[in-house]
This record gives sequence, structure tokens and C-alpha cells, in this order.
Amino acid sequence: MHASPQAYEELVTRLKKTALLSSCSAVLGWDEQTYLPPAGTELRANQLALMAGMIHEQATNPEIGNLLQELEDKSEFGDDSFEQANIREARHEYDRATKLPRRLVEELSKVATLSHHAWVDARKKNQFQDFLPWLEQMIDLKREQASAIGYQGNQAYDALLDEYEPGTTSEMIEQAFVPLRNELVALVSAIKDSGITPDISILTRKYPVEKQREFSISAAEKIGFDFNAGRLDIAAHPFCSGFGPGDCRLTTRYDEHHFPGAFFGTLHEAGHGIYEQGLSQEHFGTPVGSFTSLGIHESQSRMWENLVGRSRAFWDHFFQPAQTLFPTALADVKQEEFYRAINDVRPSFIRVEADEVTYNLHIMLRFELEKALISGDLKPADLEAVWNEKFSEYFGLTPDSSANGCLQDVHWSAGLIGYFPTYALGNMYAAHFFNAAEKDLGDLSALIAKGEFTPLKEWLNQNIHSQGKLYRANRLVEVVTGETLSHEPLIDQLQNKYSELYNL
Repeated sequence: MHASPQAYEELVTRLKKTALLSSCSAVLGWDEQTYLPPAGTELRANQLALMAGMIHEQATNPEIGNLLQELEDKSEFGDDSFEQANIREARHEYDRATKLPRRLVEELSKVATLSHHAWVDARKKNQFQDFLPWLEQMIDLKREQASAIGYQGNQAYDALLDEYEPGTTSEMIEQAFVPLRNELVALVSAIKDSGITPDISILTRKYPVEKQREFSISAAEKIGFDFNAGRLDIAAHPFCSGFGPGDCRLTTRYDEHHFPGAFFGTLHEAGHGIYEQGLSQEHFGTPVGSFTSLGIHESQSRMWENLVGRSRAFWDHFFQPAQTLFPTALADVKQEEFYRAINDVRPSFIRVEADEVTYNLHIMLRFELEKALISGDLKPADLEAVWNEKFSEYFGLTPDSSANGCLQDVHWSAGLIGYFPTYALGNMYAAHFFNAAEKDLGDLSALIAKGEFTPLKEWLNQNIHSQGKLYRANRLVEVVTGETLSHEPLIDQLQNKYSELYNL
């Protein structure tokens, strides 16, 4: 006996309907962080909570469970088929969703909206205590969510991590992070002892915001982001929202005396956007029309930001246009000086502005702290003091303000606990993928220096983006590269690049 063809078609129809409703909610969320007037916060919180409840109700309809049961019992689809992947991932999402009461889903949505605006205000004022009540409320809700979903052993954090990196546990993350951390600490120490200190004052000269915007858009467009199907706006914390085919929104933030922030932030978000625009339009609304995991998503943004955007080859192509656009700031600067400045390595407060070498240490710090928040080993009221203490241990610096410390990231205000580890995973995935692309395409530096970004973009479209959730993240790495996930490709890339820059 085979499942009826109608069963699979009905499942897909229901999944796509839920995805459309989710995309409507995403538009409201994007507007909340870009153009919503402050007085509209309470209304928007109620709107988003209502939408979250409606989406949850559709996603947990018992008929989806019945369809999945029929398809699983009598499926004729092959293990690596799009159909089987849709069934597998729909089951995973359905099982998670049905364990959560609608009340909790709506409350999480509402508190996230209100908490976000409290965070924006507290960050501006450098007042952690103003945000603390919201953090306490969010941690309680996330613990409740983890308890409802369930987890093995005593690590409630795993239930939250699974939302962003399905099938991954905190133990697996720790196993990947330990050798990576050891290698990074040694590399940072060697760079510090080199005695070489690039002139980073170049990057804090005056770079007019409108010119930054123009330059950022031209670079994002050049690497392959389609502005006919997307746009760039300003937000307190840069992000990318892919609503569906034809509509992907990027945001950034500008500082006229800090060139790297907006430029590399825009490249980063454009990397996310290129992934969103490369997803299968035919399969929109189903797992195979969705991104594999947030770690894979981050591999795309970090690749374009760092492996491409901070490469010598990239500035062989873009430095002269930069000098033309910013004559006052760059007229007397040599390309090599600029290249060394944007690749300066030194501990710093802000994660999104951190160099390639120290960046992952920021992630490890947050991973350690949010695990402790969820387990109860760290009380929210003690977060700022413990953050400052741990930051000093990791970086040899003590944050000089809440905004440069525990209030710098949006994630905890939005309830995105379990998200941070995906950034470091993304760096590791990116190194694997970049090596594999170079094997297939030849010398990527030569292509990049000539401004030829299409071959790499199309390789990513074919091998990563169009695959959707056909494979889980670790399996995708194996299929695309023939390798299992390791910290070694990333460390090799960093050591090769920075040994040359710092005479190591």
C-alpha cells in the first residue's frame, strides 16, 4: 500500500499556507525595527502576538499530524528526495510546535516586541537595570519553552539550540569550540607579540553617510544581491529578513567616523540576502524551499563579509572606487595600508565589528553565558557583572559601558537564545565551502580581483541555496565538500592570511 498522492499534495498546501502567514508576520517584525513610531510599540506587540497564535494554530492542526503519519507509514519516496526531506522536516517542526501551548507562543511574541524596544532604549542610555525586568521575563519564558519541548539529559539549552541548528546539542558545540578556542588564543597571542600595529585611524576619518550607503549598495549589488527583489534600510542592529520570493530586506547602521561598521555589515547582510534570494521559489513554504540551518545561513554571510570582502583581491577591485568616493579620507592612503587596517587584529568590545580572529571568542563568551542563564546557574541580575568579568578573562578588556558590554546584541531581547553558536559554526562551514568552491572554480582570488563574483555566487546557488533542507547541516557539508565538519579549514585560512600580515 502506498500513501495517496493527495496526501503529500495536501501536506504541501498546508505548509505553504502557514509560510505565507509567517511571511506576513515577518513584514510586521521588519517594520517594527525600521519605521514603527515609538508610540506604536504596544499595538505592534499585540498584532504580532495575534499573528503568532494564528500561525501556531495552523502549524499544529491535527490534520497535519494525520497526513504525516500516512506519509511516513506508506511513503514511496527515496531517502534523498525533496519529498522525503519535506516529510522529515515537517515532522520535526510539527512535533516541536505541538508541544507548545498557544498561550506561550503568543506571550513569547508579545514580550519579544516590548523587550526589543526596552533594549533599544536601555542601550541608548547605557542602563542595564532598565532592561533587566524584560530579560528576567524572557529567560523565564524560554525556560518554560525548553521544558515544554523537552530535552535529553540535564541541558535545557539543547531544546532551544535545536530550533536554529536542528540535531545539534550543546555537547557537540563544546567539542567543536574547544580546539577552535585553543588555536585562536595561540594565534591572537602570536599576533600581539609580532609588534606590528596597523594604522586603524584611517578607518575613523570622516566617511559621509550618504557616500557610505552608495558604496555599500554598489558592493552588495556587485557580489550578487538583487535590489529589484530587495532593499537596504537602517536599524539599531543589522539584520536580514527574507519574506519570500521577490522580497528580501537588509538593514545596517552608519557611523560617519567608522567605515567598517556599515560596509562590512552590509556585505554580511547581503550574504544572508543572496542565500534567501537563492532558495527555490518553486518550493517556497516547504522545508526544501527554506534555509538549512542558521549555521549554514551564517556561513554565507561570513563568507561574503570576510573570505571575500576582507581579502586583498576584493580591494584590488574596490579600492580605487573607494578612493574616488571618499577623497578626503583616502586620498593619501595606500591600498596596502587600507588592507592592513581592515584586517587589524586586536581585542575589542563590539562583536559585529570584531576582526576575523577574535570574533569567535565573542561567540564562545555568549554561548557560555546564555547556557548559564537557562540552567539557572546565572541570575539575570548578575549578568552584567559576570559579563564584564568573563570579558576581561577572554579579551583582557573590561567594558566601559552597558552598550559596549551585555547590551550590545539584540538577541536576548528578542528571545533568540540558542542562536549565538551558529555564528561560529557558520565560520567553520564557510571555510569548508570556500575551499570546495575553489577546487571547482579555480583561483577565486584571481576572479575576485577582476570583479567577477558571479561564478562563486552561482556555485553557492547550486550547491547550498537550492538544496534547502534536503540535508541537515553536517550532512550538507559532507555532500558538498566530502569532509566532516572541522575547525581545521578555518584555522588554516586564518593562519595563512595573518601569518603574511604579521610576519608570523
